[in-house]
Amino acid sequence: MHQIAVIARLRDGTEPRAAELIQKGPPFDLGAAGFERHSIFLSASEVVFIFEADEVEWLVDKLVDEPFAWDLNDTFAEWRPLLEGPPRLARPQFVWERA
Repeated sequence: MHQIAVIARLRDGTEPRAAELIQKGPPFDLGAAGFERHSIFLSASEVVFIFEADEVEWLVDKLVDEPFAWDLNDTFAEWRPLLEGPPRLARPQFVWERA
């Protein structure tokens, strides 16, 4: 299984609204989209979305590029005012798992 993180810097004071949006849950069915695991980390200044699946980058690209995913596009519109600059992708450089 592969992982990818989408990291976005939050504008000052937007952490409470970000927490509200996270509580709403994803605007799509994670399992149906092909993901195996998904986590979201929130700090006062950043939000990190972790996606895990085989071919995870392809799955994330497919979601972002889908022009008729109205619920997803609406969610992006809700997040946009909270973010300072575009989100960035990060790939794992070290992963440890108990055997």
